[in-house]
Amino acid sequence: MDTELFLIEKVSPSKQRKENVKKEIQKIYDDSKQNYGAPKITHILRKSGETISQRTVSKYMHEMGIKAQWIKPWTTTTRDSDFSDELHNILDEQFNPERPNAVWCTDITYIWDSGWLCIP
Repeated sequence: MDTELFLIEKVSPSKQRKENVKKEIQKIYDDSKQNYGAPKITHILRKSGETISQRTVSKYMHEMGIKAQWIKPWTTTTRDSDFSDELHNILDEQFNPERPNAVWCTDITYIWDSGWLCIP
C-alpha cells in the first residue's frame, strides 16, 4: 500500500517554552551586538516577565553555541610627557653657577642584564 502515515508529533509545553525562550535569547544576544552573556540576558528576560534562572539561560546559550564577547578593559599605556605646566627650568641653561652647591644634577641609567639594573 502506498499510503504512508505521518505521525504529527505534538510538541510538549515545556519544549515549546524552551524554543520560545531560545528565540528570545537569540534576539537579545543579537540586539546587544553579541556582547551580552547569561547574567545580562537573564536580567532582561526577568524584566520582561519571564521566570528563568541564569543557569538555564547559560545552558540554552551553550546548546545554541553562543557566548558573550569578553572585552579587555582599556588601560593607559602611554602618558603625555608634556611637563611644561608642572616643571620649570630654573637652571635656564646657565651651567656655570656663581657658588658651589647652588645647582645639582643627576642622571639615571637603566641597563638590561637578566633584569633591569638602575645605576643612579
